[in-house]
Amino acid sequence: MTKKDGKAAGKKNSQLVLRLDKGERDAFVDLCKEMDTSAAREIRRFIREFMKENADR
Repeated sequence: MTKKDGKAAGKKNSQLVLRLDKGERDAFVDLCKEMDTSAAREIRRFIREFMKENADR
């Protein structure tokens, strides 16, 4: 990978802040752990799929 601004290419460099009900957030994180994945990975997957499904808009 090449370096740009001191960071490796492809590295995530932006955040999306969400406000969620604590119980809902905790249940989501727990389910992700049970499924051997992370909440962040699943949210990124959702965003990519959503964008792909709606790309023609």
